Formats: sequence, C-alpha cells, structure tokens
Amino acid sequence: MDYQHLGRSGLRVSRLCLGTMNFGMTTDQPGAFGIMDTALAMGINFVDTADVYGGPQSPDMEKGYGVSEEIIGRWLSQGGGRRERIVLATKVYQPMDTGPNDRRLSAYHIRRACEESLRRLRTDHIDLYQMHHVDRSTPWEEIWQAMDQLVREGKVTYVGSSNFAGWDIATAQNAATARNVLGLVSEQSLYNLASRTVELEVIPALRHYGVGLIPWSPLAGGLLAGVLRKANEGRRAGEQMQQQIEQRRSQLERYEALCAELGELPADVALAWLLRNPVVTATIVGPRTTEQLSRSRRALEISLSEETLRELDGIWPGPGGEAPQAYAW
Repeated sequence: MDYQHLGRSGLRVSRLCLGTMNFGMTTDQPGAFGIMDTALAMGINFVDTADVYGGPQSPDMEKGYGVSEEIIGRWLSQGGGRRERIVLATKVYQPMDTGPNDRRLSAYHIRRACEESLRRLRTDHIDLYQMHHVDRSTPWEEIWQAMDQLVREGKVTYVGSSNFAGWDIATAQNAATARNVLGLVSEQSLYNLASRTVELEVIPALRHYGVGLIPWSPLAGGLLAGVLRKANEGRRAGEQMQQQIEQRRSQLERYEALCAELGELPADVALAWLLRNPVVTATIVGPRTTEQLSRSRRALEISLSEETLRELDGIWPGPGGEAPQAYAW
C-alpha cells in the first residue's frame, strides 16, 4: 500500500480510503466486518464515514441514522489494536433528527454531533472531523471556535471539509489563519473522469492552501466500472443507470475500448487517473464486498502514459483547465 501526507499535515494515510456509506444499507454487519478486516490486511489505514450514513430506513436503530458509525464502533471494540491502526474520519452537518438544531454547523450542533459520533464509534477521539457541506448561514468565527474547542479537548485531531466551493475553502482558511490555527487539511469532492467541475476552482484553491483532495464517487456510481459489459447486472440494470448509459454510450464505448487496449479494468483505470493528480491525497473506495475491495489494489500499480492521458481527456473532456483561463480566453 502507498501512503501520502493528508494535505500539508504530517499525517500519512493510505492512498485508498475505505468508504463506509454502504454499511447498514447494502452491506450488513458481518459483511462490513469482513471488508474492514480485509482493508487492514491490505494496509489501508484510512476509514471514512459520516454520522448520517446508514439512513433512516435501516432496521438497526429506531431512526436509522448513525448505523455506519455503530457498525464501525462494534468492529473497533473487538480490540486487537484496531483503533490504533486506522485514521478514523467522520462528518457533521446533515440532519440527524427533526429538530431545528439537529443539523448544519452551529457550535451547538457541532458539539452535540461530535459527542454522539464518539459514542457510536466507541472511541475517545476522531482523527479527521469533516464538515459534510458548507453552512453559509453560520459565521466562520463560530464554526472555528467550536472546532478549536474539540481539538483542545482531544476529541478531534484534524478538521476537513466536503462539498465546498473554491471560495468557501479560501474563506475558511483565511478565517482559520486569523485565529492562528491549522484550518482545513482535506476536502472531499465529487471528482471522477465524468465529473470534472472541481478542476475549475476547487483544485486550484486546494493546491494553494495545501489542502488534500479526497474524491468521492470515483467511479461515477458505477458508470466507469465497465458498465456496458455489466449493464444487465445488479444496480446497473436500474432505470436511472440505463438512462446515463444511453446518454453517454459513445463515450463509454470509447472508454471501455481504450481500457481493453491497455489490458486493464475500467474501474482500475478510473482510480489510477485520479491518483496521478498531485492534489489528490487518497480516493474513496466504497466496496460492497471484500472481493471488490481486494480488486481495487490494482489501481495503485497502473502508470498512465501521456498519450493515454490525452486519450482520456478526449473521451472525458474537463472544463478546459482552471479558472479564469478556462472560460476567459
């Protein structure tokens, strides 16, 4: 397994980050335990979850929220040095109940949400506490005060963001600098060959401030995982996926043909393309089975040539570069 610094911090994490959004939804507890055991055996030390993962439809809890954290907490409680071997990340922002303060980024909610996540995860600290979305109705002075308090208490070590715009990252970092604190070390964004909007302003902002990028949905919900060959299997047979296939059939045919020429699986090429970007610290993989997780290791071994990168750009064109050059001239 390869490891890289999380943004400009001194913390080193595996380049594959185990995403656990499926835990409690499509993957039950025994399956989740097997996946986490396999991740450790592979050398993956970066585990990402969120307080809201699991969903209210899960039978594991009365409301269902927090099921993913609950499963991870039960796995950690087995001992064997599990907690000491992983960098544990979770998130705050999404609704956790129906009350007016059960969501977003008020200091009130951040404190309560952190305590609840610690309880579910059965740990005394969160290594990376991520804001799941920007909250422009709460001042940064309040947000950083709440985060600073959690850091001083030893409940949080690093702070990250998710789904922030470039100017939100800049605003957050400037506010953190004014308080003489580290600020953000990472940002989770939607980023894959088929969704490259973050190249306009988010990636330049991350590079400038030394914030590591953690792409989510690296396979575009399965679209980049050899979907034409698997069109009649599982969720890829759903109506929404079929619509996406028809809209992008020409691109998918070219992409899967290129991967066949390279002798690589489309999913591995998609992950390798992300990992070659120096701003990307790690990419999230959200396997539903141990087999899917084990196969993802191949992406770390693929080196894409300049010619292949040009071909991929031709198939999956980005926004034309970084702002403002991408649209100004």
